[in-house]
Amino acid sequence: MKTISENTISDAVRELCIEAATKLDEDVKAAIKNAAETEESPLGRDVLKQIVDNYELAEEKGAPMCQDTGIAVFFVELGRDIKLEGSLEEGINQGVRRGYEDGYLRKSVCDPFSRKNTGDNTPAIIHTTVVEGDTLKIKFAPKGAGSENMSQLRMLKPAQGVEGVKDFVYEAVKTAGGNPCPPIVLGIGIGGNFEKSAILSKKALLRKIGSKNSDPELAALEAELLIGVNKLGIGPMGFGGIKTALAIHVESAPCHIASLPVAINVQCHADRHKEVEL
Repeated sequence: MKTISENTISDAVRELCIEAATKLDEDVKAAIKNAAETEESPLGRDVLKQIVDNYELAEEKGAPMCQDTGIAVFFVELGRDIKLEGSLEEGINQGVRRGYEDGYLRKSVCDPFSRKNTGDNTPAIIHTTVVEGDTLKIKFAPKGAGSENMSQLRMLKPAQGVEGVKDFVYEAVKTAGGNPCPPIVLGIGIGGNFEKSAILSKKALLRKIGSKNSDPELAALEAELLIGVNKLGIGPMGFGGIKTALAIHVESAPCHIASLPVAINVQCHADRHKEVEL
């Protein structure tokens, strides 16, 4: 049985926080560069080139690529054969405190009513699943408010079906406009119940850009939605063009016979996420 300490978790999370804020994954870089090369609007191309310059400079200087370094969201897979020394939750929160302090990252977490800042970007939002094996996998996404605030959840009628889902997605993207700093990535959670659909939509954003759902019908829906969203003409940063979205990822789960929950989690072009396996 493998033993993992609270301090080991804290050290790993500290690094995840700093890396995610300063370095985009290669799949995201490639998608943005491809968008810059294929965007038809001259202004849109210029905007995308500035986005490329920004993330390259952030990585070179070790500085955040965006001033909104987000609320810390984690998806954790905990192997049942692991022995934890200390608290998983406290290890993650301590790592967030250290990462945001050491990386000079903006601390954005506050009380919902008084708006008093917690001062250390905690508590983190942690989703934990127990799995087989003796590994601990931690996936981290700093979620900024500009895109998060454009996210929506709707309890559709079952009779609305897949056409209702499409209509909801297009409506949500049109409502968001340039606010979430497009080109965006959409995570769409379908099914489960109210909270399950939202978790699915958030988890969908952790997939690599360009990946397809293993279900052929959902993969086809992803492709159709991406074409439809990019036909809306919102374009990079809302200035018009054909690159409103870089990717659309759909995840689903069985739901109650009387409901059809659909959650749309919007992510800006800085699709920041990192993971580590201990």
